[in-house]
Amino acid sequence: MFPRYFYYVDLALRSFRRNRVLTGLMVVAIALGIGASMTTLTVLYLLSGDPLPGKSETIYAVQLDSHGPEGYRPGEEPDTQLTRFDAETLLRARRADRQAMMSGGNVAIEPKRAGLDPFYADARYTSADFFPMFEVPFAQGAGWSAAEDAGRARIAVISSELNEKLFGGENGVGRTIRLEQSEFRVVGVLGRWRPTPHFYDLNTGSYGEAEQVFVPFSTARELDFSRSGTMNCWSETEGEPEGPNAPCSWIQFWVQLGSRDQASAYRDYLVSYSEQQRKAGRFTRPPNVRLRDVMQWLDARHVVPSDVRLQTWLAFGFLMVCLLNTIGLLLAKFLRRSQEIGVRRALGASRRAVFTQFLVEAGTVGLVGGILGLGLAWLGLWAVRHQPTEYAALAHLDLYMLGATFVLAIASSLLAGLLPAWRACQVTPALQLKSQ
Repeated sequence: MFPRYFYYVDLALRSFRRNRVLTGLMVVAIALGIGASMTTLTVLYLLSGDPLPGKSETIYAVQLDSHGPEGYRPGEEPDTQLTRFDAETLLRARRADRQAMMSGGNVAIEPKRAGLDPFYADARYTSADFFPMFEVPFAQGAGWSAAEDAGRARIAVISSELNEKLFGGENGVGRTIRLEQSEFRVVGVLGRWRPTPHFYDLNTGSYGEAEQVFVPFSTARELDFSRSGTMNCWSETEGEPEGPNAPCSWIQFWVQLGSRDQASAYRDYLVSYSEQQRKAGRFTRPPNVRLRDVMQWLDARHVVPSDVRLQTWLAFGFLMVCLLNTIGLLLAKFLRRSQEIGVRRALGASRRAVFTQFLVEAGTVGLVGGILGLGLAWLGLWAVRHQPTEYAALAHLDLYMLGATFVLAIASSLLAGLLPAWRACQVTPALQLKSQ
């Protein structure tokens, strides 16, 4: 069976040499369509990926409606963040397998390394379960404990990039760094970690790098570290809006629940908690909660930019136009060989054999077009990487999308070759032989 297909490939190559201009036009048409579609499809694939493969179904974002009565609409989407009071209460309750409260920030670092000036770094103020819950990799050391959260310990976890900058890549565990004029002991150094999207805090950027410094939330508040991200207040506050009783939502809260039954029970707990807070006078609205896993959360927040989706649809529309042009060129090429087909049929070739021969020829065109289209996709992704967008650095073609390029190219060309190959195998041998 395989020798027959090798023979068909040989016939295809001979045909290419006889009709170089026509073949070149088909290859270019396929390549342009593949290059455009794979550029946009790769960007969409990277931006809509699962940041916690194998675990995202067990990690949930918590939402509560703690706003005042003004502007209330039944069933509306509650705030995406919690107040400090609610977050700390849920954290102490420990109703989930793991739970973490957090917020973004920015800290000044005063290096002790000679020749290195003070600089600012992105920070994450969080609780102890953050690291095991999100399976954060460590190159050195580990995170901290709940007891250290409660004790407002002056400890920190830093990124490997920051460790390289401060300590020349040596083991940073046990060393001290100066954050906002306070001494912190390094307890852990992260391995390479960049969850994409930046799901646990979309308010500080959907596709940015992970933070460089992690410190206990309680410590950050005691030292009044500056915060970043959105804050929503619905009444005047007494004192700081970050205070424990301020009517302001600004904290992300995530929980880990091992099963759907646990998730259902935790949702019931949130409804009960909301009702209790309403009776206590803190909440003025009926219970309105959301508990979404990671992928549901990203979908609800519309994380993938709408322009990327639009560009993908437009690129595939362009690919369809290219395929229509390819169909026309294949029809012209195959039907010009009617006499050759008539001779083959007269010598005993079946319609199925003729159909297969021309379909293999169309597939070969797709393979060559895929190789050229791959180069165009690389060029397109290079252009994306030079755009002023936060996801620009992510635009790279991985092995999965590399394989998808050739699959799409060959599948597209085979689809385009179905009608021309069918028309070719309908040629009547007798009429062609009479015309000789």
